[in-house]
Amino acid sequence: MIVLDTSALIAQIDRTDAHHQRTLELLLHSSDQPLGASVITLAEALVAPARAGRLDEARAVLHELAVTPIELDASAVAGLALLRAETGLRMPDCCVLHAAAMTGAETIATFDERLASAARTRGLNTP
Repeated sequence: MIVLDTSALIAQIDRTDAHHQRTLELLLHSSDQPLGASVITLAEALVAPARAGRLDEARAVLHELAVTPIELDASAVAGLALLRAETGLRMPDCCVLHAAAMTGAETIATFDERLASAARTRGLNTP
C-alpha cells in the first residue's frame, strides 16, 4: 500500500496544483499497489474543495483513485503522541506515519520534506 499525505491528495484533486503531474506519474507507475490515507488526511484534503463548493467533485476523485480510508481509534492515541514527541511533526503528519505503520505500507507519497525525512528514518520509501 502507498499511504498518501495531504499534499499528494490535493495535487490529485486540484489539476492546477504544482505537483499534479508528478503525483499522477507516481500513481500510474504504482498502479499495482492500493492507495490509502488516514481519515484525518482525507478530511484535510477536502477542506479547500468544501470551501469552494466542490466537495462532491473532490470526493469523486478520491473514489476514482480507490483511496482506502485508514481509520484511527482509541488505540492510536499513545502511538500518535510518541510520534509527535519524537519527530516534532504536526499531528496530521503523524497520522500519515501512523497509517503507514498500521497498514504495513512501504511507501508514503508526500511533497513535505520534513515528513519525507521522518518516513525515510523509519525505513519507508518516499518517491
